[in-house]
Amino acid sequence: MLYRRLGASGLPLSVLSFGAWATFGVHVGRGVARELVAMAWDHGINFFDNAETYANGEGERVMGDVLADLRLPRDGWCVSSKAYFGAVDAPRPTQRGLSRKHLRDACDAALRRLRVDYLDLYFCHRPDPEVPVEEIVTTMDLLVRQGKVLYWGTSEWPAERIAEACALARAHGLQAPVAEQPQYNLLERRRVEAEYAPLYAQYGLGTTIFSPLASGLLTGKYNAGVPADSRLGREGYTWLQRNLDAARRQALQRFAAVAGELGVAPAPLAIAWCLRNPHVSSVLLGASTPEQLAQNLHALQVHAQLDEAAWERVEACFAPLSGEGA
Repeated sequence: MLYRRLGASGLPLSVLSFGAWATFGVHVGRGVARELVAMAWDHGINFFDNAETYANGEGERVMGDVLADLRLPRDGWCVSSKAYFGAVDAPRPTQRGLSRKHLRDACDAALRRLRVDYLDLYFCHRPDPEVPVEEIVTTMDLLVRQGKVLYWGTSEWPAERIAEACALARAHGLQAPVAEQPQYNLLERRRVEAEYAPLYAQYGLGTTIFSPLASGLLTGKYNAGVPADSRLGREGYTWLQRNLDAARRQALQRFAAVAGELGVAPAPLAIAWCLRNPHVSSVLLGASTPEQLAQNLHALQVHAQLDEAAWERVEACFAPLSGEGA
């Protein structure tokens, strides 16, 4: 395993991390969850990502139970939560958003579900236009000073709002966000590579990127159609189908062909590509089976072995998409 500091902070995270989104508490039971977390730990992963909204808190409960059952040393791993969407169906106004009340209540609930005394990372899961940035920054600063949170960050915030939070924190001696958690992959590059570019040097922003496989599109499983038992075939994932226009489907087919010529499965190749960006502190992996996780972990070997010529071939697969999200 390789480790990188989270932006300008002193926190070393494994470059590959493991998250509970769309798996724990939904399609993965405690037995398999325990096997996955143990496997991640055995391969050097030290960061486990969660959110209040994952299965309405059940993802955190499963993760917390598994971490406690494995008896891993608390000083050897980091755990996160995210607040914004709430942890119940049809949340009332104070059960969602980034108000001081909800951020505090959600933090306390995450601590209980994860069975920990503090969160290593606490993310504001989306921007909240109804809450002043000053209220968010002062609340997160208070949670840090109370010892409930060590570092805080944002997820899918626009660059100007992150900059506003960082500048406000600097001006008043408060804890500033140290990380952003955006989507980043071969199909979605603009925000990480262009929009956030000024923030890395100016504020030392780190990133813990999610969806390195574009929710499965980069695995090759959809190149011949949509399997009925796949995520894309389930109700509620129609937004993914919008990413499968003709141009992108052709790019994905070219990518799968290049992966085959390089002797690498598409999934670890796509994950390894993310690691080439020095502003990516950690790549969040998701898996429903140990076999999936093992394949994804192979990205470290791919990252170390491929030369620049091989990566130029990968980039060329998506060149026609430049000007879109890529």
